[in-house]
Amino acid sequence: MTKYLAIIALFFITIKTYSQSKSFTVKHISEPIIADGILDEPIWKTAEGATEFWEYFPIDSIQARQQSSIKMLYDDAYLYVGIKVNTAGKNFRIQSLKRDFRAGNSDNITLLFDTFNDSNNAFIFGSNPYGVRREGLLSGGGRENRGFNMSWDAKWIGDSKIYDTYYTSEFKIPLTSFKFKEGETKWRFNSYKFDTQSNERSTWVNIPQNQNIFNLGYMGDMIFEKPLGKSRAPLAIIPYINTLSQKDFETNDKINNIKFGGDAKIAIGNSMNLDVTVNPDFSQVEVDDQITNLTRFEVSLPEKRQFFIDNSDLFSSFGGGRDANPFFSRRIGIAKDTADNSIENKIIGGLRLSGKINKDFRLGFMNLQTEENLENEIPSNNNAMLALQQKVFSRSNIGLFLINRESIKNYDFLAEEDRFNRVIGIDYNLVSADNTWAGKYYIHKSFEPNNQGKDLSTGAFLQYNSKKYNVFTDWVSIGEDFRSDLGFIRRNDIVKGVFGMERIFWPSKGKIQNHSFLIFPEITWSPSLNYKNTDYNIMTSWSATYNNQNKVNIQIKNSYTFLTEDFDPTYTDDSIPIPGNVGYHYSSIDLEFGSDRRKIFAYTLNTTLGKFFNGERYSFRSRMSMRFQPKVFLSLLVNYDKISLPNPHPSADIWLVSPKIDITFSKSIFWSTLVQYSNQRDNLGFNSRLQWRFAPLSDLFIVYNDNYFVNSFEPKNRSINLKLTYWLNI
Repeated sequence: MTKYLAIIALFFITIKTYSQSKSFTVKHISEPIIADGILDEPIWKTAEGATEFWEYFPIDSIQARQQSSIKMLYDDAYLYVGIKVNTAGKNFRIQSLKRDFRAGNSDNITLLFDTFNDSNNAFIFGSNPYGVRREGLLSGGGRENRGFNMSWDAKWIGDSKIYDTYYTSEFKIPLTSFKFKEGETKWRFNSYKFDTQSNERSTWVNIPQNQNIFNLGYMGDMIFEKPLGKSRAPLAIIPYINTLSQKDFETNDKINNIKFGGDAKIAIGNSMNLDVTVNPDFSQVEVDDQITNLTRFEVSLPEKRQFFIDNSDLFSSFGGGRDANPFFSRRIGIAKDTADNSIENKIIGGLRLSGKINKDFRLGFMNLQTEENLENEIPSNNNAMLALQQKVFSRSNIGLFLINRESIKNYDFLAEEDRFNRVIGIDYNLVSADNTWAGKYYIHKSFEPNNQGKDLSTGAFLQYNSKKYNVFTDWVSIGEDFRSDLGFIRRNDIVKGVFGMERIFWPSKGKIQNHSFLIFPEITWSPSLNYKNTDYNIMTSWSATYNNQNKVNIQIKNSYTFLTEDFDPTYTDDSIPIPGNVGYHYSSIDLEFGSDRRKIFAYTLNTTLGKFFNGERYSFRSRMSMRFQPKVFLSLLVNYDKISLPNPHPSADIWLVSPKIDITFSKSIFWSTLVQYSNQRDNLGFNSRLQWRFAPLSDLFIVYNDNYFVNSFEPKNRSINLKLTYWLNI
């Protein structure tokens, strides 16, 4: 089946290239501009830029009601951007004064720069009316939200000024913040704006609503008056010092130490970067959000460590993101102890080379060494990956990779089959010029000692996305012996097929902006059980988005699960699990409502009711947020699951409650505290983090962590970190 889908995918690569002919010239200047948010320099009157924005929401076929103007100039070192955003007033909505905000619930304008004109990757720079800045990276052509990465940082200057019926912003971005080809004369460009007062979202180049507002298939051109020169970024040295005081109350172990280390960023030409890390420390990274897991499988969590962020799609986009991702960077620096608990496995150091060799060819190489932990029988491993990506046709690409995880010594406690694990693979990614067609075909093979031969992972995906129809199919085959120690493989020994069809309606009048019906069957077979059907989920749903941005979703799900072994979905100690080697039929209904996120108080409500294996399930989930603008943002997550199984199997009331407070005292001082109560994990955790950005990309952090057992409220572990980092350009 995957072979035929690949042939179909290859057929569609000949689709005509999509283009919109909007453009402007960026003039070269000789005198610098002060980026204070006030467009009072006379030179701005001579500048060209992006005007005549199109509405994206609620209608995508008319000119924007509140127009914007973006002008650009440049010299040999900087790109200057002057922005005027018309508004209905100055009752703006923002989340806080903290940098790298999310755009969806606030007033802001965002700029997208495709510096290699490949329609697949872009740099993101944006601001809100209060002059709070954000920057990030966009990969995958803007097809999916997971390609949006706001963890990337760059040094640049910007501010805003609020007037009665508009606000202005001014940016001064070093050309060294971008990667581009020397001598380039054109970048592809687009911009999108969120206006909460007019309930309008708009873009410079018109984008249909069935595509993401940051879709890189729809862009215009910014043409430089003279070619860009060599713009090599300075060598950046980022040392840190971290003082740690920590106590493990279960073992009564205490740690008080001082750590030193740091990173270096070395530019290689205009488009490659070498990142080096020595004794890295990630104590300042935001703690993971806990998740209630009622499945038999591991849950993946997003990467937040800065070292792994730049060009991360070059390493992580291989295979299937849900079932068969051969590289998952969070595997590095985490290991299992002798009790099968996940613990930190110290990274000694490493390097990462990534970027463009030329316009169409990307290269990535990563190598990190982890420390041995003999007490917990954890070997010292070398973790490496080589990734190559060649652009073909308008936006498609072919990728090759090699992954190697190998222990540096023959440890007595290490089984022969765990000495090393290697994976090679090839992916073909199809993206038509306007994102109407998308697809993927891949084949990966793993190698390790005593391999039994069933070691292939293959898949094929094809999607057609138009204004009225969204149709897709996805097929995955993972061999019983396929392994990727640095990947995320939910389970082996499967062949899975998915087919989805969605019909979307766009009413011309009324309260509903759009609504759709979706049918989504998912079926899994086990090759080792003579292709026995082990799972299926047949989901049908109706969803609607209202003109006031409220959202509703109703889903009915019919499921079948053949348990190959005993399973306790409540994860209760000393319980009698549901028996394996038995098939279970069950169904449920799910109702969800999301309020308008522009409001000061916003919320989502979700409830699930139905059968669950041989019992019943009731679930309630809610996320609420409250803004006290511009400095305080409060949120609360409540997740309740009631699992009722027949005797003698366990029943449980599972709670996850997580309040969070974010206070931004200024644009440089931030304090956040997250509390997470989970009786499934028997943990009550407190994470409090104070950050002072005393210089560009240079920070002082105080991070306090405290964890308790839920039932006894006895402490588990406690730590406090004082960490100082400084970004030094040489």
